[in-house]
Amino acid sequence: MVIETRGLTKRFGSRTAVDDVDLHVARGDRYGFLGPNGSGKTTLVRMLLGLVYATRGEIRVLGHEVPRHVHQVLPAIGAMVEGPAAYGHLSGRANLDLLDASGPGRRAGRRHRVGEALERVGLGGIDRRPVRTYSLGMRQRLGLAGALLTTPELLVLDEPTNGLDPHGIREIRELLVELNEAGTTVFLSSHLLAEIEALCTRVGVVDHGRLVLEEPLDAVRRATGRIVVTTPDVERALTVLGRAVVDRTDDGGLVVVPADGDGPRGLARHLVAHDVRLDALEPERVSLEDVVVDLTGPGNDSATGPRGSRR
Repeated sequence: MVIETRGLTKRFGSRTAVDDVDLHVARGDRYGFLGPNGSGKTTLVRMLLGLVYATRGEIRVLGHEVPRHVHQVLPAIGAMVEGPAAYGHLSGRANLDLLDASGPGRRAGRRHRVGEALERVGLGGIDRRPVRTYSLGMRQRLGLAGALLTTPELLVLDEPTNGLDPHGIREIRELLVELNEAGTTVFLSSHLLAEIEALCTRVGVVDHGRLVLEEPLDAVRRATGRIVVTTPDVERALTVLGRAVVDRTDDGGLVVVPADGDGPRGLARHLVAHDVRLDALEPERVSLEDVVVDLTGPGNDSATGPRGSRR
């Protein structure tokens, strides 16, 4: 395991922020860590990095006990937690130069490492403006560049796409997949459920400090037994299928309950035989949003929107 905790608990006075958590992140995972505001996500992440001490329990990261041997672990970790940190009066390059100087990298290769990290996050053309003039999205990219100065075995990221536009979100997602395929394990905390669904292979859900789910994403998004039909001939399909249509999707698809023993192939043959054109036909799956909302209970910090959308 790249990350493993046993009975991990953190109390602040009478309040329990993390409650008896057994976490398992395997090498090669793209692990999405989810939960409402105040659920204990950031506290747990900070304990993994030795920034907060546990009240009780065990933590092992990359085979080493944390925090006792955290100095052996940190050189192999790229991390961005609770937003990117930077000296606002310095440029992005100057900030990365300082960060690199504090790490294991040699001075001789610093210019190349900094330039390569900036290129990877889309800041290759960065100028000498101070960081205080950067947009939130630029700051996020700079923070991620800092996490990539080395070739980390493990990336620990807290809301890495915060402040990015859709194009930027896609770029970062593709970069994380590329790094993962090259051997980096990714541990990602985010409130953007669509991004977790698009990126992650495993998910953990925490609520009121307790880990209430840890499963492969495919197992979480199980099939409902219904079929989603996408067709340009919607009205004709409605006539042919009749009461078998039980719902519609947001993008205009029809949700169908197939007859007993009649799976997607049988349904497709039936529609084509009645001259209904098909763009797609696939099993309906439970959404990650529905799973998170069902699992997380009330009583956390109030935030607008569905509980599954809160950080």
